[in-house]
Amino acid sequence: MAPAVHGSAEDAAHTRLQKVLARAGFGSRRVCDDLIGDGRVTVDGEIAVLGQRIDPEVAVVAVDGVRVGSAPGLVHYALNKPAGVVTTASDPQGRPTVLELVPAEPRVFAVGRLDLDTEGLLLLTNDGDLAQALTHPSHGVDKEYLAEVEGEPGPGALRALRQGVELDDGRTAPATVGVVSPGVLRIVIHEGRNRQVRRMCETVGHPVRRLVRTRIGPFSDRSLRPGQFRVLTPAEVRSLGVAAAGGGARDEGGPSAAPSAPL
Repeated sequence: MAPAVHGSAEDAAHTRLQKVLARAGFGSRRVCDDLIGDGRVTVDGEIAVLGQRIDPEVAVVAVDGVRVGSAPGLVHYALNKPAGVVTTASDPQGRPTVLELVPAEPRVFAVGRLDLDTEGLLLLTNDGDLAQALTHPSHGVDKEYLAEVEGEPGPGALRALRQGVELDDGRTAPATVGVVSPGVLRIVIHEGRNRQVRRMCETVGHPVRRLVRTRIGPFSDRSLRPGQFRVLTPAEVRSLGVAAAGGGARDEGGPSAAPSAPL
């Protein structure tokens, strides 16, 4: 298919697709030309063509079926949330919020939630499409936690956690559970129920003393200190999009899997 002729004022105000892809981290303009030439790029569901111009504010761009965050102004932060900070925009009790730990502009929101006492990895963004993809129950993106629990769970408790336990809102899906050290578990789930890991552990008789989320899908960062944030790279954002679309590898860690971060 030959590229369309672009000569209108509207086209002149738009951006070349190659530039949009390069800005999103797909490589040089030549690499992006190859992606388009190979038919791997779509715009609004149609196969893109070389030389095509788009309005990145409204166009839906995808590579290999995974949407690209093409609109300018999108930001994606990774935050190591400390205990005692709430995952809301404001708090009537005056407690600190996660939004106080990242830049005020542009305005962002948390992707999912961590309860008041839970620490660790939290994503904040103004990218509604990616946030919805990561949190939608049908996509089943892995979340990994380190849980310091009371006592030392035995084989029966570990088996129950792995197979699923009955909670007041239904039975949990099978989880990956490993013993990191006495009283410390590595738990990977792909559901997003309220306080799920805490409730699971309490159900098997080992309440959580401390809980830290260490990974979301393919993304983790051991270098972030509590209260510290950083901007995700385009490649990291893209990998989260792939995971949300079902293209990321699921966790295969067994009982002896190593932790992603120390408690």
